[in-house]
Amino acid sequence: MKTIFWDWNGTLLNDTTICIDAINILLKERNIKLIDEKIYRDIFTFPVREYYVKAGFNFDEEAFEKPAMEFIENYDEMVRTASLFMDAEDTLKAIREKGYQQIILSAMQHDFLNELVREHGIDHYFNRISGIDNHYAAGKVENARKLIADLDSNAAEVIMIGDTIHDHEVGEELGIRVILVSRGHQSEDRLKACGREVVNNFQEVLEII
Repeated sequence: MKTIFWDWNGTLLNDTTICIDAINILLKERNIKLIDEKIYRDIFTFPVREYYVKAGFNFDEEAFEKPAMEFIENYDEMVRTASLFMDAEDTLKAIREKGYQQIILSAMQHDFLNELVREHGIDHYFNRISGIDNHYAAGKVENARKLIADLDSNAAEVIMIGDTIHDHEVGEELGIRVILVSRGHQSEDRLKACGREVVNNFQEVLEII
C-alpha cells in the first residue's frame, strides 16, 4: 500500500451537526418536520437528491436546485464553526511518517475545499486535494479514477478512508480497499451492511494500516 485517499466531510471534518442545522432551516421554511442526528444518519445518501426526498422535499413543487443551493449557502456560512476530529491531525502525521502519500478526495466544491483545508492548517500533509466542480455533490468516482491514473501507484495500492456508503461504492468501482469510520454522516449499521472494515476512530485505522 502506497496511497491513502481521505474523504473530507464527516471523516476529517466533524461537520454532521452543521449539515443537520443547515437542512433544518430549509425544512422549517417549508413547514416540513425537522430531522435529528439519528434520522439524518439513517437517510443521508448520495446522490443527495435522494436524501432531500427522504427528508420531505417535494420536487414536483420546486426544482431540486433551489433547496440544494440554499443548503450550500447555509452550510458555507456555518461550516467554519466545525472543527477537525480531535485525532485527525495526529493521524495524518503518523501516516505521513509511515511513508504514505495522502490525498483528499471529496464531494465538496474544489476551491472551497482547498480553502477550508488551508484554514485548518493541515494542507501540508497532502500530496493532492481534489474536490468536485459543482455544488450538487454528484459523486467522486471519476475524480478518483483520474487521481489513480496520475499516481505512481495502482488501485490495489490505495486505501480509501471515508464515512459513507458512497466511499464504499468508489472503492468497489475502482478496486480500492476501503475503511469506513462510523462517527460521520451515516450510521454504523448502514456502513457494516457494505461488508467493509468499519471502525469507530482513527486509532483503529492506524492499527489496521
